[in-house]
Amino acid sequence: MSLFSWLRPASPVVPADLQQRLASLPAINQLGDCSLREQRWVVLDLETTGLNLNKDRLLSIGAVVIEDGAIDFSQQFERTLQCSEVKLGASVLIHGLGPNAIAAGSDPAETLVEFMEFVGDSPVLAFHAPFDQHMLGRALKEHLGHKLQHVFLDVADIAPLVCPQANIREAGLDEWIEWFKLEVFERHNASADALATAELALILFSRARGQQIHSPLNLQQRLSQWKRRQQAPSF
Repeated sequence: MSLFSWLRPASPVVPADLQQRLASLPAINQLGDCSLREQRWVVLDLETTGLNLNKDRLLSIGAVVIEDGAIDFSQQFERTLQCSEVKLGASVLIHGLGPNAIAAGSDPAETLVEFMEFVGDSPVLAFHAPFDQHMLGRALKEHLGHKLQHVFLDVADIAPLVCPQANIREAGLDEWIEWFKLEVFERHNASADALATAELALILFSRARGQQIHSPLNLQQRLSQWKRRQQAPSF
């Protein structure tokens, strides 16, 4: 045994039925050449106790599906996770998640398996996707010992890529909603933010097609090129 093995977090004890469901999840493929319209997308938003990637906890999951070029309201996911470790600060209360809602939340392991079944092999869209990807991946590892392997694309990058004229590259979701004059009647809970992100994504996909970005793979490649240009030093 390694001298430092005691420092590693213990592997979670996962019930047999959840292990079987995890084993039945589809294999994750890389993005392909189908059209943006043909691709099933899962649009995700997470609410957490804060923004610390290593210490804060996942509180709720909200997700909607874009399929056949539209939001499919028959495919939605909304769960609050039970979390006994939460200290209710302003970042929690702004989401409308009080102690009663959190205490009555769903079992995290069961909820996470259910969500992965909902996602299937679809790529995931989120606004500031690296945060959601990290927090979801951490929760899956802690509760299930499961590694997140899905492709995530960041709507916060897609927006300035296809709308450079907006000149609001560092903008948040609210700024892009305002720029496109979207009517959003609710914000700051996971489901409402996922829906707002999905509405924004549909507009961006339309703009992308006008710029010869026709497939998920093409979009991923153009995003990578765009990010390299943004990070290149200017002389």
